Amino acid sequence: MIATPDIALLQPAEPTAEQAQAAIAEEFGYFSDWTERYQYLIDLGRKLPEFPQEWRIDEFKVTGCQSQVWLVPGGNAGHVEFRAISDSSIVSGLIALLLRVYSGRPASEILATEPRFVEAIGLSRHLSPTRSNGLAAMLVAIRQYAGALDA
Repeated sequence: MIATPDIALLQPAEPTAEQAQAAIAEEFGYFSDWTERYQYLIDLGRKLPEFPQEWRIDEFKVTGCQSQVWLVPGGNAGHVEFRAISDSSIVSGLIALLLRVYSGRPASEILATEPRFVEAIGLSRHLSPTRSNGLAAMLVAIRQYAGALDA
């Protein structure tokens, strides 16, 4: 298990991961085309919390992403917290969506929550294969950490 830095525990915006997914689907429904949706993703990525330079190390790097992605886990089985960042604007937006759904939740809820928002908002049809692989790699990393805590 990776030794993680202390992460301030935050409360998620929605009470459950499923409610977060429903809110994401509703928000993306306001946009008429994918140009607007990509811009919204980029805007979400710009709102990610500060990510300290000392966390940008190989220990926290997500493998399988074309872009550089760092994911720092923290907390315990009852409240798993994640901080993440990417050097890509769109990937940072994807991170913001993942954190909204999974961060601040119990490990058991993380493991029980399938990322239905990906299909609901059409991401699966509009991401390049490399970005799709990166999204899958981030999901694997999130689930692995939650699984280790839930064991």
